[in-house]
Amino acid sequence: MMDCVICKTGELKQGEATVTLQRGETTVIIKGVPAQVCDNCGEYYLDEDMSARVLELAEVAVHKGVEVEILRWAA
Repeated sequence: MMDCVICKTGELKQGEATVTLQRGETTVIIKGVPAQVCDNCGEYYLDEDMSARVLELAEVAVHKGVEVEILRWAA
């Protein structure tokens, strides 16, 4: 089990996070993303594969010219 690098006291547990990404005029919010979440401060950590998938979704929104997009995670 890994400790949180932000608060230093919490343990990371499997959970879900709301990820907000911003580039230029585009903001993408993705709810329910599988992540390791600190049980103390709520900071979340995505693994490499999940990060790549989240960034891919954001890239699509940027290319569509979206200003704000809110998505629910779908596996």
